[in-house]
Amino acid sequence: MASAAGATRNPAWYHNIAAHPGQVKIELNGRTIPVTAEQLHGAERDQARQQITAAAPRFAAYQRKTDRELPIIRLTPRSG
Repeated sequence: MASAAGATRNPAWYHNIAAHPGQVKIELNGRTIPVTAEQLHGAERDQARQQITAAAPRFAAYQRKTDRELPIIRLTPRSG
């Protein structure tokens, strides 16, 4: 979730991912994993938001702080 703690603008990393969704890499347990980033919309976004806010309630508070819809990005591992 691109919350920027409820700021009025999306965080810089969001713009980088949006510009290059097929060039994203994450680090997990000391490994670098190439992923594809996809912004969720509609029912998929709503379901993901519910899961995120249930696990980390601070994200619901961030949404209340701003008028913008906080983007939710799904990262899917890719080969290579």
